Amino acid sequence: MITKKLLNTEQSEIRKIFNMASKDSINLGIGEPDFNTPQNIIDACKTALDKGITSYVPNMGIPELTEAISEKLKKDNNLDIPQNKVMVTCGASEAIMLSIMAFTEKGDEVIIPNPGFVTYKNMVQLSEGKPISMDLKHENDFKIDLDDLNEKVNKNTKCIVHNSPSNPLGTVASKEEVKGLAQIAEDNEIIIISDEIYEKIIYGKKHHSPASYTDNCIVINGFSKAYAMTGWRLGYMAVNENLDSKYNIIDNVLKIHQFGFACATSFAQYGALEALNGSQQCVKDMVKEFERRRNLIYDGLKDKFKVIKPEGAFYIFPDVSEYGTGMDVAQKLIENGVLCVPGRAFGSNGENNVRFSYATSYEDIEKALEIIDKTIN
Repeated sequence: MITKKLLNTEQSEIRKIFNMASKDSINLGIGEPDFNTPQNIIDACKTALDKGITSYVPNMGIPELTEAISEKLKKDNNLDIPQNKVMVTCGASEAIMLSIMAFTEKGDEVIIPNPGFVTYKNMVQLSEGKPISMDLKHENDFKIDLDDLNEKVNKNTKCIVHNSPSNPLGTVASKEEVKGLAQIAEDNEIIIISDEIYEKIIYGKKHHSPASYTDNCIVINGFSKAYAMTGWRLGYMAVNENLDSKYNIIDNVLKIHQFGFACATSFAQYGALEALNGSQQCVKDMVKEFERRRNLIYDGLKDKFKVIKPEGAFYIFPDVSEYGTGMDVAQKLIENGVLCVPGRAFGSNGENNVRFSYATSYEDIEKALEIIDKTIN
């Protein structure tokens, strides 16, 4: 008999859309950079393969990479996390899964953003926990309502999942929001699981990590988005020494990682090492192009829908309720050759919305906007 926790877990709406793609569809559905992985990163991986690095490596990741991640956290985020508190994972998704599993048992509550990335809710349910909605509302520009959040916290609350820049919203949490979130975690001894995978894809704003304001934070990040390495499946989790000494997090999640994954792909880790240590011009160039596309799609949608201009990531999340539910509009657009994701895939607060990804060519976005205009008119 299949377990209830699996039967109650839905397949990803995003992957369903991805599987619907045809060569004639314009894909504004999948959150994947359309750029190739930068050549210096590919070359570093090839060199590792040529050297015969095809065997198992340490469960935590190759020491050179965990050290480089530790240095990155210090340089970019002013976080002092030693390399032995960093673990390389099979994508940021594994790091999210391990973090939620580490603190969630039957009946435990985990507060997740609504709308929020599809993984959060399902990972909580697979851990037999109870996902609690942190409501992010369009009329409030999808900002965190700290008073509402504080009211949701109780003795059963174990974690709060935070994601900035946000998928699917494209919003960037302000310093005030993040400090307020950190204070709630401090006051109630709650763990923040901070998904920072879009940290470098940001437009005219500054990224703020909750780990800057509280020790009660697990930092999740990776290489998929900033370095166009989605298929490489490399992420990491990092825990400061104070939090780890209290709960022994790394040693405990390492058990799941060892038995379920063993290690992230050996030769791919040398590509990630080059990503961190090599020139960052590739990131700057990609972000510049994403911003150009952001401006195009926002300008093309703002007169048709109620929409907030994205500040980070590569998603835009318009309210399409004037033309039907998010599902209605998404289905019509898919039928007309524009793949997108109905907002309800990200939570009940997305029922009126559709998520478009602008991680595709400028020309395709122009064509998609023409189809959107014809479809709703």
